[in-house]
Amino acid sequence: MARTEHPCWSDALDRARAHAPFLARALEKQAPLTELLAEGRIEESLEWARQRGEHEDAGIGLRRHRYALAAALGIADLAGAFDLARVMDELTRFADHALDRAIRAAIEERTGEAEATGMIALALGKQGAGELNYSSDIDPILLYDPDTLPRRAGDDAGETAQRYARRVVKLLSENTAEGYVLRVDLRLRPAAEVSPLAVPRASALAHYQGQALAWERAAFIRARAAAGDKEAGERFLADIAPFVWRTKLDFGAIEEIRELTRRIRQNHDGPQRPGPGFDLKRGRGGIREIEFYAQTHQLIHGGRDPALRVRGTRAALDALAEAGRIEAGDARVLGEGYDRLRQLEHRLQMVGDRQTHSLPPGEALDHVARLDGLADGAALVAELEELTARTGRIYEELIGEEKRAESAEPERSGLADRLGNLGFDSPSALAARIAEWRDGRYAALRSPQALEAFDALLPALLEAFADSDDPARAITRWQNIIERTQSAITVFRLLAANPALLERLVAALTLSPTLADQLARRPDRLDVLVEDETLPTAPDADGFAERMMHDLVRDDYEARLDAIRRETGEARFILGVRLIEAELEPVAIARALADLAEAAIRIAAEAAEREFAREHGHIEDGELVILGLGRLGGGVLTHASDLDMVYLFTGDFTAQSDGARPLGATLYFNRLASRVTAALSVPTAQGALYEVDTRLRPQGNQGPLAVSLEAFAKYQRESAWTWEHMALTRARTLSGSPEARARVQAIITEVLAKERDPDELRKSVLGMRTEMALHKPARGQLDVKLLRGGLVDVEFLVHFLQLRDAARLQAQAPAALDPDLHASIAGLVEAELLDRAMIDAHELMTNLLVASRLLAPDGRRPPRAAARALARACGRADFAQLTKDLAIARASVARQWTDTFNEALEIDR
Repeated sequence: MARTEHPCWSDALDRARAHAPFLARALEKQAPLTELLAEGRIEESLEWARQRGEHEDAGIGLRRHRYALAAALGIADLAGAFDLARVMDELTRFADHALDRAIRAAIEERTGEAEATGMIALALGKQGAGELNYSSDIDPILLYDPDTLPRRAGDDAGETAQRYARRVVKLLSENTAEGYVLRVDLRLRPAAEVSPLAVPRASALAHYQGQALAWERAAFIRARAAAGDKEAGERFLADIAPFVWRTKLDFGAIEEIRELTRRIRQNHDGPQRPGPGFDLKRGRGGIREIEFYAQTHQLIHGGRDPALRVRGTRAALDALAEAGRIEAGDARVLGEGYDRLRQLEHRLQMVGDRQTHSLPPGEALDHVARLDGLADGAALVAELEELTARTGRIYEELIGEEKRAESAEPERSGLADRLGNLGFDSPSALAARIAEWRDGRYAALRSPQALEAFDALLPALLEAFADSDDPARAITRWQNIIERTQSAITVFRLLAANPALLERLVAALTLSPTLADQLARRPDRLDVLVEDETLPTAPDADGFAERMMHDLVRDDYEARLDAIRRETGEARFILGVRLIEAELEPVAIARALADLAEAAIRIAAEAAEREFAREHGHIEDGELVILGLGRLGGGVLTHASDLDMVYLFTGDFTAQSDGARPLGATLYFNRLASRVTAALSVPTAQGALYEVDTRLRPQGNQGPLAVSLEAFAKYQRESAWTWEHMALTRARTLSGSPEARARVQAIITEVLAKERDPDELRKSVLGMRTEMALHKPARGQLDVKLLRGGLVDVEFLVHFLQLRDAARLQAQAPAALDPDLHASIAGLVEAELLDRAMIDAHELMTNLLVASRLLAPDGRRPPRAAARALARACGRADFAQLTKDLAIARASVARQWTDTFNEALEIDR
């Protein structure tokens, strides 16, 4: 019964007395409570129950509290005054209170003090989720810290902790004249078959970090520090969070959980359809299946999406639907079914205060139904038949219980014929090669389930490879993946069931050498493909930083660097897939790549500064400022871009740091800058991140890595070359306080506004471009960066005009001086210094540059499928149209070059 606006207390009391012997006795023995309930004074009833628990003997007090609470909640539930969530919450809060009081009582009996420091109780299962049922047991894990555990002088910490654990179980579970409090099951503790009742914290941590099984991960989804030293319990849960919430999908673990749930269903010997003996918890479509459905999806996706890390079953289903991980309709069916099953479970347990989940036979079933307000047992069974049919079908889609084809090894000659018909070269040799994959040499293809899933996928996979630009290379890249993957059953199944997903995999393997190499080196990138991980259209740096931060490990520098590399690598891969599938415009990808790099720089710098300060301290009033130049400064990167960075520092350069090993300011910030560069560029266990180029700093490679703001300003004013001022037009601060950033920007603004001789500037710019064309010619027809009339010529045009007219532009058209070339070109057009055709030319060539870094990295025309993908990414109907439009764009740049420099620009046709 759902919560109602006008609870019917008299009807609830009548039904309880008529159909629930336990409730009838509880009402009879607690007359004051019954009077309160009859008058609908439910909150006063709960308070009365709490006061019953105020007894100096913890065992007596808790039993009396629980007995009164059971009656009050039972009637409130039957009357519709409390909904299911409120009932479960009250039951859970009592369990937490009882467990905590029992721990403190056990300690006080031994030491005279009720301080629970060092004795931790973690709630798992329904208690952890805040979903205890009416007559539930609890499944806590008891941990202890031997350094802080209260004990008598001379007591051994381990022996004392076991004494406390035994006493807690007895206080709660023993059935006395007052009844019992809670049944306690400690079998979920780590290595329960060999470990003591209370486990040392360090031993538990080692277990979960190295030996735990997949079902333990599922159990800890709902774990919560519930009693005793709760602060220490929360720290423990934070320490094992990477074990529970893995950013890398563990398909072997997921398959293990699915197999476990299959076995649970297969081993349940009760009726599979509702009727007498049907188990609401373990039966088909029952409570456990709905809980496992939610938890399995949480395990798959929760490592990457913190919003899914919720404990309650209904909350998890809602969060999964909100995130698009499950169908909203399925979430609604499962959620409503779960609530109703839990409500009926409570009715079963109210009858005799027994931990039962099975429908009784005959007249007893009628009593349960009428307690709920239904006509009879037949009405209850009819409702459950419809409900469990709906929930059971959804669950079966998850575990693959539907009828599956028999797995059989492909017959080699038949496979060779099929490969020949598909157009593969040397089909017999390839058939033999594929057969070798199945001989047990690869872990991903050793189990019968894996072979079954792989055989189901193989026909579609081969057909997709055959239609690619280079089928043989596609086969080789796929083999590299299965060689390096431990388990891929779920991947095989998802690919076989989802043609669009298979198309995405084949595109990544065949269209882009960069993405294909990433998949071959890092098969875990498959996780990104099968998850269909989504990013906003153009996440900003703050958004990317937030994604990285949730995966960072506290106070572990190397782990932080690994986390940055993992998140950045996966995001770059996702963006690459979005690009080759033409889901986002390449320039949007480029901006996202720049924001991603900025986030990585910011977090890596913070981590490096924190680690550096452990030894060397800080410089008072001094800070490191990172300046981005080139494409990084302009906010548009490609997948092949390195990072052009300059390190500056503020404060007194004669100051000294305050750490254990003090350094002078100049040496301090140079070493710190070197540490930041290493944080971004040195490979770790997660691989490399970025190439960092610091040659644009004052005096280039001959100068110090980091210079003071004063030295930077002096160099730019007095010694910098024209090309260095051109580079400064695209400078942007990436880190530093607002005050420091403002000071750097003021220097840049001043330097750019410097008065220049137009003829000397023109001569210098043209000389630099001629020299560059001589030593760095274009590599092919798609090298839009270096082709004459390409992007380098656009940049030289823009920077020349920015330097020549900077003072006027600062006053009249500041947008023309934006580090973002797209914005500055538009500003120069508005200032009537560039023709409007330059906007379209720059946009097309930027899109082509970004897309070609993945689809035509050598600058030459790519094969057929990649050429189609390149044209589609650039918004063109076909490759011919793309090359035609590129020629028009280059001609526009050449005309502008002639108009601006009064010098013809010859371009290849």
